[in-house]
Amino acid sequence: MSEYFPYEKLRPNQEEFIEIVSEVVRNGENAIIEAPTGFGKTISVLAGILPHAVSLGYKVLYLARTHRQMDRVIEELKRINEKSPVSGVEMRSRKELCLHTYLKEFTTDAYTAMVVCKNLRKMGKCPFYENEKKKKAEFEEITKFFLREPGHPAEILDYAETLGLCPYDLTRQVAYKSNVIVASYLYMLSPSIRDNFMTYLDLEYSDLVVVFDEAHNLPDQAISALSDRISIHTVNRAVKEADEYNEHEIANFLSIFGRGIEILYDEKLRDRDVHEAPILPETVFAHVVGVLGVDGRQLVRFLNEMVEVGDSIREDRIEKGKPPRSYVGRIGEFLLNWLALSGREDYLFLMSRDKGLSLELVALDPSKALEFIRDVQSAVFMSGTLTPLEAFRDVMGVENAKLKKFPRMVRRENVQVLVARDVSSRGEERSIEAYRRMVDYVVEAVRLIPKNVGIFTASYEVLQGLLSANLDVRIEETGKPLLVEKQGASSRENDVLVAKFKAYSRRNGAALLGVMGGRNSEGQDYSGDEMNGVILVGIPYARPTPRVQAQVRYFERKFPGKGRYYGYFLPAHRKLVQAAGRVHRSSEERGSIIVLDRRLLWNSIKKDLPDWLAESVRSVDLARMCLYLRRFWGNGH
Repeated sequence: MSEYFPYEKLRPNQEEFIEIVSEVVRNGENAIIEAPTGFGKTISVLAGILPHAVSLGYKVLYLARTHRQMDRVIEELKRINEKSPVSGVEMRSRKELCLHTYLKEFTTDAYTAMVVCKNLRKMGKCPFYENEKKKKAEFEEITKFFLREPGHPAEILDYAETLGLCPYDLTRQVAYKSNVIVASYLYMLSPSIRDNFMTYLDLEYSDLVVVFDEAHNLPDQAISALSDRISIHTVNRAVKEADEYNEHEIANFLSIFGRGIEILYDEKLRDRDVHEAPILPETVFAHVVGVLGVDGRQLVRFLNEMVEVGDSIREDRIEKGKPPRSYVGRIGEFLLNWLALSGREDYLFLMSRDKGLSLELVALDPSKALEFIRDVQSAVFMSGTLTPLEAFRDVMGVENAKLKKFPRMVRRENVQVLVARDVSSRGEERSIEAYRRMVDYVVEAVRLIPKNVGIFTASYEVLQGLLSANLDVRIEETGKPLLVEKQGASSRENDVLVAKFKAYSRRNGAALLGVMGGRNSEGQDYSGDEMNGVILVGIPYARPTPRVQAQVRYFERKFPGKGRYYGYFLPAHRKLVQAAGRVHRSSEERGSIIVLDRRLLWNSIKKDLPDWLAESVRSVDLARMCLYLRRFWGNGH
């Protein structure tokens, strides 16, 4: 343990954490561990794994959701390396680790970047790749340097740019020989990306010890990675593209297919007050089969031809310096997958009109993305919000797992949890009067809590409800500005918003309005006065859409008696707890958590809260909330 633990002192319970991880890796088992914010989970899991990984030759694959979380792992590896030699590198996408202007300008997703990269090399149009042969000695020297000193992607990019070498190939070469590879969840959750990643680095599952950080994100991330959609807009673009390339037979097929989708839309959605409807998978081909008289085998042959034509179109567009997409290829790939998954109970086939008319393949079972775990040496899942651990184990299909929940680190006197007993965001209770009453609570809490306050709502609908009740005008009365998270904002726009919010903590403070389950209520760290209090408006239960209902039914078949709990209640409770956790980022920080929903007083919900939260709950009305806030913040601030 001490060999790979670079700090002088262990925090409470860190030694037990390290011993658990060490034991499961040694025995080829798995671990699901809940440990609070400020515990030091990253350094603890590395200290537990590395002695076995280094001595026995296992590769540590550390997976996280955000770049910020991935960067933290490299920082800890740098600290470890000052004490004991250890190598590590952070994988990013080709788009982020590429110097070629064409790829940077024209690719938006990992798959397209991979295709473009392959084609540019094949055509001899990547000078950075060509330079690897000419500058072999320099390439090997930089590789050795980063094997001696764990490096951030930006550092590798700088060296590569100076010498005109490919940063992605450099990173891959370092990864090939490193003790630790840090990467995004997507590298292992998406079957196609995982297969390519494993082959690219010549990895065997049995040689891996895998860490899933912030593992409460896994169910949603796995569903997303296994799901797919295409729009009627893409189909129409594919028709034009096929004609442009004189593929008139394909254009005709796609025109008939598109007409079939519109007929299906008339039947399922046009005159109904719903945004999505389940469909039988074979119905999307009914019009094509009826008009062209093709059978199943001919249909598959035709779709495979579309994929091949799509590859040729991409190559041609790269040659001409145009964006490297092919709508024909995309439709072919999607429909082949649609056919392959027909008859599967763990998929929902959906027609949707939320973002324009679309066909969606909706995965229902997140555990399907983790089937490879059975073949690895060991896997560690860790987060501050996995309660109840047994439910996480079931939903993600983790076998042979040791479960451990560590106690809170936040001091009892530093936590205040107040639940309003006279408001709720339940659908039937929503009204302008209810929103006005909630705004009264929010405004008083923002006024009485020093500096910065987060306001996270159950949904964007509730967020708009608060604004319709003049929240923005009322917040101005407190002397603090209101910053509002925008639905669909880019990462850069959101980063600017959060930086602005944090800067207000050095003045009189501000209020940040967003949603539970969003990037600002889960992916951000707010230390000290950057968030002294959080107001949670409602409980973020999903709307009972066909996809939510399908997952509940699927879980009910798989886990009798638990379908609604696993598929509907628990995901919402975890989002609420994540948002509540923004306030206490260390054991010393004080913070108020205000919940504007009486349902949090129900035992059926309280049982899903971590101990530190459930133990501190107090039922209040508006006057009593103000009294408790004044007492809590009256001294020493």
